[in-house]
Order: sequence, then C-alpha cells, then structure tokens
Amino acid sequence: MSVVPASFEGMAIHMGMITIDCADPARLASFWSAVLDIPVTSEHSADAGWTTAGSRLDPPRLTFQRVPEPKTGKVRLHLDIQVDDLETAGAHAIAQGATLAEFQPQDDVRVYLDPVGHPFCLWATTA
Repeated sequence: MSVVPASFEGMAIHMGMITIDCADPARLASFWSAVLDIPVTSEHSADAGWTTAGSRLDPPRLTFQRVPEPKTGKVRLHLDIQVDDLETAGAHAIAQGATLAEFQPQDDVRVYLDPVGHPFCLWATTA
C-alpha cells in the first residue's frame, strides 16, 4: 500500500474549510468568530445561506450553511480546540454563548455546546 503524497500530479491538496449545517449561519459565524478570534468574512453572504469565519490565508476556515431542518440525530463531527489554559478558554466560550455539556468524559478536556447545540471540545496543551 502506498502513501498518498500531499500533492497529486502537481495539484496541492489541503483542508480549505469545514462546513457546519445550521438554521442561522450568521449567528454561528459570529459565535465562532468570537471564540476563535477569527474574522467573519464577506466571502459568502448570509442572505445566500452561507457565512464564513476565517481567512483563506490561514485555513481551515469555518463555513456555516443554512439547512431548513433542525438537528435530529447525533452529530458525527465536532471541533477540538487546543488552548493554553482550559479554565480561561472555557470561561471565554461561555461568555460568547456556549454551555458546558452535562457529560464530561475526560479530566483534561471540556465538552461544550455552541448556541445551537453542536458539541465541541477544549483541550489544554501540556508542557
């Protein structure tokens, strides 16, 4: 079995953006912009059903796509955010509108929910 290189026949391959389904793209882009200190861009108009946070120069960006149906099942993807200080980062996330999840599976990771209930984790770097 061969390893696939970072480029395929001269074409670079990299993660450009991660898209998150939601009912209100502007609301979630604003939340993640504040949590991660990244700008909401004008790349996509919220009126078109898309809003993006982050820069093309520093991927991956987060893109929020409007979907008409509410979340009905388990999310199969979540974001893991590396932080320097777990308590400070958690307080910052809560100040932006996150809530601490009831179930906490690990001592060195905190699970939170964004304003519409998507789970995400904060974990601290260790020295």
